[in-house]
Formats: sequence, C-alpha cells, structure tokens
Amino acid sequence: MNQFVVTAAIYAAAALAKIAGCFAFWAWLRMGKSIWWTAPGIVALIAFAYLLTLAPSDHAGRAYAAYGGIYIAASLLWLWGAEGQIPDRWDLIGAGLAVLAAMIILFAPRGSVQ
Repeated sequence: MNQFVVTAAIYAAAALAKIAGCFAFWAWLRMGKSIWWTAPGIVALIAFAYLLTLAPSDHAGRAYAAYGGIYIAASLLWLWGAEGQIPDRWDLIGAGLAVLAAMIILFAPRGSVQ
C-alpha cells in the first residue's frame, strides 16, 4: 500500500477517534447524557493519541500540524453525519484549504536546512 493511502487511513482513524471521544464529553456536559458516556470517550481519546504515533513523520509537531488539517475536514463530516447540519460552501472551501495545507506539510520534499 502506498504511503499516501496509509497516511490518510491513519489520520482518518485518528480524527474519528478524537471527535468521538470529545463528543462523548460534549454529550455528558452539554446534552445532559450520563457520565458513563465518558468511558468510551476516554478509550477513544487514548486510541487517538496512539494513532498519531503511527503518522509517518520524524517529528511530533509536524505530525500534529498535518493532523490539524485533516481534523478540520473530519469535523465537518461529523457536523453533517452526526449532527445533521450540512456544511456550507465556506466550510468546504476552508476544509479543502486545510487538507491541502496538511498534504504540503506531510509530503513536501525535505532538504537539509543551512
């Protein structure tokens, strides 16, 4: 499998885990759900942290920065799929720019800095 596909899968899984984990706390604190919603939320957040360690980057900061762009797009998918709110064109333009920025961060050729 090529690096792009593997990287996309890692970041997509990390985004799903983070959004699900954070939503569990949102549901508890903002929607009046049981505190037990936080138990799977904690597991999801641990999975998120682990998945980011699999990102193909030699530096954590670069992996986290690139993830940020993917997280923006995934959050809008959550908005649409889980919350029933359709993203508008500005959401989509912003997400497209964020994903493009993430790809530049991850896949730009790196040379030695003089």
